[in-house]
Amino acid sequence: EVQLVESGGGLVQAGGSLRLSCAASGFTFDDYPIGWFRQAPGKEREGVSYISSRDGSTAYADFVKGRFTISSDIAKNTVYLQMNSLKPEDTDVYYCAAGIGGTEPNMYDYWGQGTQVTVSS
Repeated sequence: EVQLVESGGGLVQAGGSLRLSCAASGFTFDDYPIGWFRQAPGKEREGVSYISSRDGSTAYADFVKGRFTISSDIAKNTVYLQMNSLKPEDTDVYYCAAGIGGTEPNMYDYWGQGTQVTVSS
Protein backbone atom coordinates (compact mmCIF):
# COMPACT_ATOMS: atom_id res chain seq x y z
CA GLU A 1 0.00 0.00 0.00
CA VAL A 2 1.33 3.41 -0.97
CA GLN A 3 1.43 5.78 1.97
CA LEU A 4 2.59 9.36 2.36
CA VAL A 5 2.57 10.83 5.85
CA GLU A 6 3.22 14.52 6.50
CA SER A 7 4.43 15.89 9.80
CA GLY A 8 6.06 18.99 11.23
CA GLY A 9 3.24 21.49 10.99
CA GLY A 10 2.24 23.73 13.83
CA LEU A 11 1.78 27.27 15.05
CA VAL A 12 4.55 29.79 14.47
CA GLN A 13 4.97 33.56 14.61
CA ALA A 14 5.44 35.53 11.41
CA GLY A 15 9.10 35.46 10.44
CA GLY A 16 9.63 32.08 12.03
CA SER A 17 10.48 28.70 10.55
CA LEU A 18 9.10 25.19 10.31
CA ARG A 19 10.34 22.03 8.63
CA LEU A 20 7.75 19.70 7.16
CA SER A 21 8.48 16.03 6.50
CA CYS A 22 6.86 13.63 4.07
CA ALA A 23 7.57 9.98 4.85
CA ALA A 24 6.83 7.63 1.96
CA SER A 25 6.33 3.88 1.80
CA GLY A 26 4.91 1.25 -0.53
CA PHE A 27 6.68 2.32 -3.72
CA THR A 28 10.13 2.91 -5.14
CA PHE A 29 10.75 6.30 -3.67
CA ASP A 30 13.11 7.76 -6.25
CA ASP A 31 10.93 6.68 -9.19
CA TYR A 32 8.37 9.37 -8.37
CA PRO A 33 8.84 13.11 -8.04
CA ILE A 34 7.42 14.41 -4.78
CA GLY A 35 5.47 17.64 -4.64
CA TRP A 36 4.30 19.87 -1.83
CA PHE A 37 0.92 21.57 -2.14
CA ARG A 38 -1.16 23.75 0.12
CA GLN A 39 -4.84 24.49 0.43
CA ALA A 40 -6.84 26.99 2.44
CA PRO A 41 -10.56 26.59 3.14
CA GLY A 42 -12.61 27.46 0.07
CA LYS A 43 -9.57 27.75 -2.20
CA GLU A 44 -7.99 25.57 -4.85
CA ARG A 45 -5.04 23.39 -3.96
CA GLU A 46 -1.88 25.08 -5.20
CA GLY A 47 1.60 23.82 -5.90
CA VAL A 48 4.38 24.95 -3.58
CA SER A 49 7.43 22.96 -4.65
CA TYR A 50 8.53 19.63 -6.06
CA ILE A 51 11.67 17.54 -6.30
CA SER A 52 12.88 14.72 -8.51
CA SER A 53 15.14 12.46 -6.48
CA ARG A 54 16.40 10.82 -9.67
CA ASP A 55 18.21 13.90 -10.91
CA GLY A 56 17.92 16.26 -7.95
CA SER A 57 15.97 18.89 -9.83
CA THR A 58 13.69 21.19 -7.86
CA ALA A 59 11.14 23.88 -8.57
CA TYR A 60 9.29 26.46 -6.49
CA ALA A 61 6.20 28.59 -6.77
CA ASP A 62 6.92 32.30 -7.00
CA PHE A 63 5.30 33.01 -3.66
CA VAL A 64 7.84 30.86 -1.78
CA LYS A 65 11.04 31.45 -3.75
CA GLY A 66 13.88 32.50 -1.50
CA ARG A 67 12.02 31.35 1.61
CA PHE A 68 11.33 27.62 1.22
CA THR A 69 13.73 24.80 0.37
CA ILE A 70 12.79 21.27 -0.67
CA SER A 71 15.14 18.34 -0.14
CA SER A 72 15.06 14.55 -0.03
CA ASP A 73 16.73 11.75 1.88
CA ILE A 74 16.43 8.63 -0.27
CA ALA A 75 17.74 6.35 2.48
CA LYS A 76 14.90 7.48 4.73
CA ASN A 77 12.26 7.67 1.97
CA THR A 78 11.55 11.19 3.15
CA VAL A 79 11.14 14.59 1.53
CA TYR A 80 11.45 17.78 3.54
CA LEU A 81 10.18 21.31 3.10
CA GLN A 82 12.15 23.85 5.08
CA MET A 83 10.01 26.96 5.47
CA ASN A 84 11.70 30.17 6.59
CA SER A 85 10.47 33.76 6.88
CA LEU A 86 6.92 32.52 7.24
CA LYS A 87 4.07 34.92 6.56
CA PRO A 88 0.45 34.83 7.73
CA GLU A 89 -0.61 34.10 4.15
CA ASP A 90 1.36 30.84 4.35
CA THR A 91 -1.32 29.54 6.72
CA ASP A 92 -2.72 26.44 5.03
CA VAL A 93 -2.94 22.69 5.17
CA TYR A 94 0.17 21.36 3.45
CA TYR A 95 0.10 18.10 1.50
CA CYS A 96 2.78 16.00 -0.09
CA ALA A 97 2.12 13.92 -3.18
CA ALA A 98 3.88 11.46 -5.48
CA GLY A 99 3.39 11.50 -9.21
CA ILE A 100 4.81 12.74 -12.48
CA GLY A 101 5.85 16.11 -11.12
CA GLY A 102 5.02 19.71 -11.86
CA THR A 103 2.71 22.20 -10.22
CA GLU A 104 -0.71 20.76 -11.07
CA PRO A 105 -2.46 18.49 -8.55
CA ASN A 106 -3.83 16.25 -11.31
CA MET A 107 -0.29 15.18 -12.18
CA TYR A 108 0.00 13.36 -8.85
CA ASP A 109 -1.46 9.97 -8.00
CA TYR A 110 -0.77 9.55 -4.29
CA TRP A 111 -1.43 12.01 -1.49
CA GLY A 112 -0.80 12.35 2.20
CA GLN A 113 -3.38 13.43 4.75
CA GLY A 114 -1.99 16.93 5.21
CA THR A 115 -0.43 18.85 8.07
CA GLN A 116 -1.67 22.20 9.35
CA VAL A 117 0.61 25.24 9.27
CA THR A 118 -0.60 28.35 11.06
CA VAL A 119 1.39 31.59 11.00
CA SER A 120 0.30 34.33 13.39
CA SER A 121 0.95 38.02 12.87
